[in-house]
Amino acid sequence: MTAAARLPSLRRGAALLAAGAAVLWLGGCATPGLTTPADGSAQAGARTAAAATETAAPQPAPPLVPLPATPPAPPPAGALDPLQADLPVDLQAEAAKADLWDRVRKGFAMPDLDSDLVRNREQWYVTKPDYVRRMTERGSRYLFHIVEELERRQMPTELALLPFIESAFNPQALSSAKASGMWQFMPATGRDYELKQNLFRDDRRDVLESTRAALDYLQRLHGLFGDWHLALAAYNWGEGSVQRAIDRNQRQGLPTDYQSLRMPEETRWYVPKLQAVKNIVARPDTFGVTLAPLANHPYFVTVPIERDIDVALAARLAGLTAEEFKQLNPQMNKPLILAAGSARLLLPFDNAETFQRNLARHRGPLASWTAWVATRTLKPADAARELGVAETELREVNRIPPRMLVKAGSTLLVPRKAAVAEDVASHIADNAAIALAPDVPPFRRVTVKVGRKGESVAALARRHRLDAALVAQWNGVGERSTFKPGQSVVLQLPLSSRTAARPAARTTAATGGRRAVTVQAAKPVRSTVARGGAGRGDKARPATPVRVARGKPPLS
Repeated sequence: MTAAARLPSLRRGAALLAAGAAVLWLGGCATPGLTTPADGSAQAGARTAAAATETAAPQPAPPLVPLPATPPAPPPAGALDPLQADLPVDLQAEAAKADLWDRVRKGFAMPDLDSDLVRNREQWYVTKPDYVRRMTERGSRYLFHIVEELERRQMPTELALLPFIESAFNPQALSSAKASGMWQFMPATGRDYELKQNLFRDDRRDVLESTRAALDYLQRLHGLFGDWHLALAAYNWGEGSVQRAIDRNQRQGLPTDYQSLRMPEETRWYVPKLQAVKNIVARPDTFGVTLAPLANHPYFVTVPIERDIDVALAARLAGLTAEEFKQLNPQMNKPLILAAGSARLLLPFDNAETFQRNLARHRGPLASWTAWVATRTLKPADAARELGVAETELREVNRIPPRMLVKAGSTLLVPRKAAVAEDVASHIADNAAIALAPDVPPFRRVTVKVGRKGESVAALARRHRLDAALVAQWNGVGERSTFKPGQSVVLQLPLSSRTAARPAARTTAATGGRRAVTVQAAKPVRSTVARGGAGRGDKARPATPVRVARGKPPLS
């Protein structure tokens, strides 16, 4: 049976989805068994986020109901493109059999950049055929979708090659600056382009959403600068930085094209890298490179989900390994897919119908996890006791470090009990976050005046048995800074029983003429965590108290 013959048509696909939705509703009401997640995270090159493995003994997942020995008659040929759901795709058509690389080449529309940097990068790629092969293998899953979007927007198809430069087409890539996904969005810029980032999902890694946002951003940058090379520089460096470099050159009477601007090393190499990849794709024989043919039809289809479902179960119903499933659905932060937050899955053609048919025949629970919102600030041990789960299990699946409190309003992933029939609500699915605070005794704010000779941050911290980094943070200075003579320095010291009895007392003491100490009204220390980097587009954000979703939990 051909691939096309195995695929559902729109009418049969709708019927299967309706059956699947009914089973999802019934399955959600069944008693769930506890499954054990194995946390993992994205990796970009040598950068790997920490992974945790659940230690609680798992209950076996319910077996799949085998398909009947004689399958039903095959559906009509045709598949659905997620971008054009009303147009069936004939995998046997001549256009579908064409090489996608030819289509990419025909859409090249940017002026070529010719420089020593381009030739340097050409040589670098040519000497690493295994790396090029891995990149193109990963990219083969996504390139058709990106090219379709670019052509629909009438944008140059060179931009389809940009993820080669950004992430080597790894949708789980995470940079040291916290840029994430195939298109490497910083957190703030991702939010500017409506990429949800919460406890359950990070749309910067979502294949469809991140591509939409990246092309929106690139279109805007091209509108600002009227030049694709400058737009790409702004994508890497920030639009404000590029504009200031242009203004500087204009004041000096210098050209304002990409190669004439003064810029950081990374940005100086950025467009030459893309040009080098473009040249290799345009003339692979010239460089002695073999590009495996790519099919000119969608690699994946979208499959809607109606009920919450475990990631591991969804992958198994689709007949995919956990890693294969993650390649198309890398946005999931937890081992649970929320129907209210991620209403569709991406699956390869051959696995979409498998998923629908196995889902329709599945008996038993679909979700073994749910969300729980803390109504007060409490210790993880108290939360575990209240929920009836092991503290180690609760800490590991929610990535709660030692000596931390779970603040009121935080959302935790917890085992789903038999009595829980409802799926996670949409407002939780869209806004879930966990906020943590140090589990430490109350503190008092103390102002210390430095002596006549001045004192370093480190010396002052040692004398008061404090962390130098905290002393520096409280006073807005660097750890290696030195306080000036007579300068007032803020410290946070443990609140003694005597001070606690008189929190509003104000005293002054001189110690050897070196410093005066003022004890102000006692108040607890506020834990703050700075948000991720400024993000592309120079939208710097101040450090604020923030709900922190810690770690990157698993997909299976």
